[in-house]
Amino acid sequence: MPSQVRNFFLAIVITAGILSTVHAQTHEIGSYTSPPRSFSTVTYWIAGPQAAVLIDTQFLPKDGVQALREAERTSGKKVSHALVLHPNPDKFNGTAALQASGVLVMTSAQVAKQIPAVHSIRLGWFADEYKGDYPHEAATPTSFGEHTQEVLWSGIKLKLHVLGYGSSAAHVVAEIDGSVFVGDLVNPDNHAWLELGRIDDWLRRLEEIRAMKPARVFPGRGKPGGPELLERQAQYLRFVQTLVQAERPSGSLGWFTKLRLERAIERQYPALGYPLFMREGLAAVWQEEAGKRATIQ
Repeated sequence: MPSQVRNFFLAIVITAGILSTVHAQTHEIGSYTSPPRSFSTVTYWIAGPQAAVLIDTQFLPKDGVQALREAERTSGKKVSHALVLHPNPDKFNGTAALQASGVLVMTSAQVAKQIPAVHSIRLGWFADEYKGDYPHEAATPTSFGEHTQEVLWSGIKLKLHVLGYGSSAAHVVAEIDGSVFVGDLVNPDNHAWLELGRIDDWLRRLEEIRAMKPARVFPGRGKPGGPELLERQAQYLRFVQTLVQAERPSGSLGWFTKLRLERAIERQYPALGYPLFMREGLAAVWQEEAGKRATIQ
């Protein structure tokens, strides 16, 4: 794990999880937000006529269990299913704990395929920092298939959109009652997780979500809002991409150039949290843009 990442985690103050409830058109939607030590990750639940469905399973299994308990306590319904939106540990790490509680944890075939490799990398980053809390075995959610489809889970009808590269190598966006659950494709209160560097692909994902014409957007971290959140995310990504392109990137990203880019982005977006997410991914953005330049020269 990079030293600056380790120091960042050690400096975080642990606070209590946050619980909230809102109402969609026909379904109650609630949320549990983990402590900052677990990256202020949001797990949503959708309460239907028969049961409730969780959206994402949390970074630490104990937070996933807490989200489950809060969902059942608040909604008065048992949780029957959980959905993993993309292969990042804050989405899938709680899978086994929920499965042990009788929850059927689902995701797309594409997301499931990515989880073992992502888990292997993140285990090296986080196992020492979260001794006793971080799972050592890769999550194994059940695949619902490879294609966009509608599902009926305990009386809750969801449309599951299977999407490609963005903040992760594969994504599911869940749609219900004019609301979309998008995971880290939208980060209204925080910097973007740029690990893959594929901004063009991410912008395409946002266009695909716009085409769904959502009235409400529920991000994996931060406060939900209207479709304006999609444009704000796109503006952020285009700003980062334009800054990098202006450097005419080639070769590796030098430390001084990286520092200048970081400072420019943080000056433009001083209110956003977790700048580490952006800093850790700038080299990947640089490599992606350098590769694009090389192909047209």
